[in-house]
Amino acid sequence: MRAIQVYEVGGPEVLQETEVDQPRPGPGEAVVEVAASGVNFLDVYHREGRYSLPLPFTPGAEGAGTVVEVGPGVADVAVGDRVGWVEIPGTYAERAVVDSSRLVPLPDDIGFETAAAVLLQGMTAHYLVKDAYPVQGGDTVLVHAAAGGMGLLLTQLITHLGGRVIGTTSTTAKAELAKRAGAAEVILSSAVDDLAAEVRRLNGGQGLPVVYDGIGAHTFDASLASLRTRGHLVLFGAASGAVPPFDPMRLAHGGSLTLIRPSLGDFIADRSELLRRAADVFEWVRSKALEVTVTGRYALSEAARAHSDLEARRTTGKLLVVPAAAASA
Repeated sequence: MRAIQVYEVGGPEVLQETEVDQPRPGPGEAVVEVAASGVNFLDVYHREGRYSLPLPFTPGAEGAGTVVEVGPGVADVAVGDRVGWVEIPGTYAERAVVDSSRLVPLPDDIGFETAAAVLLQGMTAHYLVKDAYPVQGGDTVLVHAAAGGMGLLLTQLITHLGGRVIGTTSTTAKAELAKRAGAAEVILSSAVDDLAAEVRRLNGGQGLPVVYDGIGAHTFDASLASLRTRGHLVLFGAASGAVPPFDPMRLAHGGSLTLIRPSLGDFIADRSELLRRAADVFEWVRSKALEVTVTGRYALSEAARAHSDLEARRTTGKLLVVPAAAASA
């Protein structure tokens, strides 16, 4: 079968399409024919070696497809089941082997592309607004990169929960997308000298209870400066690079601030929690509280271009890698 392989870490050019052996399931595993794979910054971190995986590896940690074979002892799924999964590398391929206990059954009204576009970011958004900082009605919240795939979901959910979103984007076109998703105010990050001061101006001179920051190095200082006393910085990504080490006394001097650097895996650690969060996300999609926007579809041979487009911020919404065999089925 065809798959993307990474033989050495580096830039998008290390994503090589190649022929590999058909996978076979071991005990407790299932082989899934991949219909669609989400493209996420997590894939970039794996490719760069920021989050290391044994070489060689097939990237992609969000997928959806049909179970075609199961190994001994599998009770959670059966051949023919439509499923999705996250946080298990190997989805940039025509087929993937997945621990069956990590597979999420797909409702009949949730298509493969929708599942591959929403599961990882949707469940991430779920724990961000429900657990990392439970958004309350009336909260004013800063969301960085509000027109990206993650930012659009967060903006919709915060608005759905009664919060008011101040978003940041890099262009006026992206600002319009963020506003359509529910953002009350949008700041063009390239057009202001003091982002935190602008945030406070838009909030009546006050700091915010929470900032959701998936950008990292470029926004960290402004995020801290945008918070009120006892505010919370939820740092869930590092699209611009890792935040350099800093003195924790900055949190005290900023007003007894709280910083959390959460990861999805810790919020779907057992199967019951995984299925509960996925069910909530699917219900949000069904009720239109979340609208999934797929803006780019790439063949396996175009995986490097998908990464380049994502990293250069040339995209909005969600990107998918769609294996040709699944796309033509």
